[in-house]
Amino acid sequence: MNKDRAEGKVKDIAGRVERQAGEWTGDAETQAQGALKQAEGKVQNAWGKAKDAVKDATKKDDEAKARRNEEKAEVDEEEAARLRREAS
Repeated sequence: MNKDRAEGKVKDIAGRVERQAGEWTGDAETQAQGALKQAEGKVQNAWGKAKDAVKDATKKDDEAKARRNEEKAEVDEEEAARLRREAS
């Protein structure tokens, strides 16, 4: 979880509380401000999730490339050994 997800969740919860307080007191302005804060939090949280998804995808891609490089190195070693045997 990154900073955007954590801060977004905090804003979302704070907005819910503020919106609910506005509902209980009949204060439309507080209710609207809470709804706005809640929406901001949801957007920030979604942005953080998207950033995490990109980071995870990049990490998986890097891991896949590393595995392919290891496999290629093994094949190259086997080929070199075969060539040495044939040369002997």
